[in-house]
Amino acid sequence: MDANDRSIAGFTMTGHALVHWFETSIPILLVVWLAEFDVSVALLGLVVALGYAPFGLGALPGGILADRYGTKRLILCCLAGMSLAFLIISFGTSIYAVGVGLVLWGIAASVYHPAGLSLISTGVEERGTVFAWHGIAGNVGIALGPFVAATLLIFLEWQLVTAILAVPGILAVLYGLTADFDPTAAVADDVAAGANEALSLSDLTENSRVLFASAFALVFVIVTFEGLYYRGMLTYLPEILHDLPAMDGLAIPAGLEGIEPSHYIYVGLLVVGMGGQYVGGKLTDRVEPARGLVALFAVFVLLALAFIPVTQMGLGAVIVLCGVFGFFLFAIQPFYQDAVAVYTPPDTRGLSYGYTYLGEFGLGSASIAVGGVVLGEFSITVFFLVIAAFALAGAVLSVGLLSGFGRFSGPEPQYETSADD
Repeated sequence: MDANDRSIAGFTMTGHALVHWFETSIPILLVVWLAEFDVSVALLGLVVALGYAPFGLGALPGGILADRYGTKRLILCCLAGMSLAFLIISFGTSIYAVGVGLVLWGIAASVYHPAGLSLISTGVEERGTVFAWHGIAGNVGIALGPFVAATLLIFLEWQLVTAILAVPGILAVLYGLTADFDPTAAVADDVAAGANEALSLSDLTENSRVLFASAFALVFVIVTFEGLYYRGMLTYLPEILHDLPAMDGLAIPAGLEGIEPSHYIYVGLLVVGMGGQYVGGKLTDRVEPARGLVALFAVFVLLALAFIPVTQMGLGAVIVLCGVFGFFLFAIQPFYQDAVAVYTPPDTRGLSYGYTYLGEFGLGSASIAVGGVVLGEFSITVFFLVIAAFALAGAVLSVGLLSGFGRFSGPEPQYETSADD
């Protein structure tokens, strides 16, 4: 990578890690708030849901703002806004004050993915490699957020812990202000010159019409099904692991009675996902994104079905399957991120990623409601069959994308080949 690629990589990796650092610390704090404010689980769940909702729904306006005001500026506002939100939460004296802070966090966090991915897609030459490192950084944040929050809560009051969690975000803003890079180094000069021009409502409507009249419409639906699979599995897998027969009767060493083995398996899954992110990102430089999506969705189907018999097996089988699942679950992300870059014009990249994460985090969250009903009314087997159906739909749609249906009429993407190819 050249100096510009490295600078953008460092800036976006920091932002991505911190978005998920904040995101995954919230469920840990929720347990404390439940006792602190003496409220019902239903009320607290509603308050937290109101904080998470803008995280997905705000992706589309975030993409529009990225195209209008510039990606670096928007990412800095995101980092500052998330840190400020957690500082507000740290001063909360009621669940409603905490709710205000959570809503502000969700609004600030929502703009990161369209802005960060747009910056990589227009500023980086070795796009696949940076997508991979960017994804790995997100996994680091996913794993460290709950770990650090839970550890600090052993020694400190939740208000101080929340304030401490905001410190890395503040430091990241200071670092970002000094970061120097060209955000349009990887696109043509005429595209770069037209970037950040104000979009009228008619321009926005026309750009959206052009996007959804192309292969991007198919990419959007594919990403939505990936989001349904991703959200459903990661939301309910900790609970499923906790109730497995393999977890019964495990000997916990003296002094560590509070340790929950299923949580460590879950964190391990996320850590393995870093490897999947890296391998997937490197492969996007060699494999057409549609072809990679077909293969990975097919693997998703098999993995979801494999959980049905493995949940009745021993601990070793469960750990192995979770490790394989974590690797492939995150390996797909660089492929759909690259698909957006391949099937959309550069000057609407922020808008494109805004729609993408509206599907991933917004529409994809519907599987949380669907999964809850299925697990409550039916069984784990039916749950995994439903999840497998999401992946099967994604595979079928990816075959359509591979066939070239509705391909955006831009330059044909080129992929590296080795001397042996």
